[in-house]
Amino acid sequence: MDRPLEPRDADATLELWLAREREVRLLLASPGKIPVEEIARTGGLQFLERIGRGEVPSPPIMQTLDFVPVEVERGRAVFQGTPKPDYYNPIGSVHGGYIATLLDSAVGCAVQTMLERGFGYTTLELKVNFVRALTDRTGPVRAEGHVVNVSRQIGVAQGRLVDAAGRMYAWASTTCMIFPLPDASGKP
Repeated sequence: MDRPLEPRDADATLELWLAREREVRLLLASPGKIPVEEIARTGGLQFLERIGRGEVPSPPIMQTLDFVPVEVERGRAVFQGTPKPDYYNPIGSVHGGYIATLLDSAVGCAVQTMLERGFGYTTLELKVNFVRALTDRTGPVRAEGHVVNVSRQIGVAQGRLVDAAGRMYAWASTTCMIFPLPDASGKP
C-alpha cells in the first residue's frame, strides 16, 4: 500500500520534480526518427544518456504526450509528464493509454539500460493495473521502471506511476524480447 507524503514533503518533492523537468527540456534535441544504426552504436544505457544530453533526436512520442526522461541508470528508467485535459477519455479521467505509454517507456527503457552495444529490444507483453483515476488536477506524475531480470533474449521489468505526494496511480510489468540490431550494412 502506498503512503502519501506529508503536504510539506510533497510540495518540496514537486519543486524538485519541476526543476528537473525544466533542466531536461533545455537539453533535449528536437524530435525525430533515430536510425537503427545509431541505436546499435552504443550500449542501451549510453544511448539513453545521449538522448538526455540532446546528442540524438528525442523520440516523437515524448512530444506528442509531453513527457520527458528525468533519470536513467543501469536497471532503472524514470519518465515524467503532466496529464492534460487533451488526454481525457469519455468517462472523465485521463485515458489509460497515456498511463500505459509512460509505464511502457519506463519499464522498456529500464531493460534497454542493460543491453550491450549492438542489441535492441521490443515489448512482447505489457500488463498495466490501474489503481486510481488520473486527472489534469493531479499534477506531474512519474513512471519509474526497474529491471527484474535480463537474459540473452528476454528482459523483465516492473514499474509504478506515482505523483509527487507518493500516491500510486498504476503499476505495470513487461516482458521484452532482446535481439541483435543490424549494423550499417544491414547485417545483425
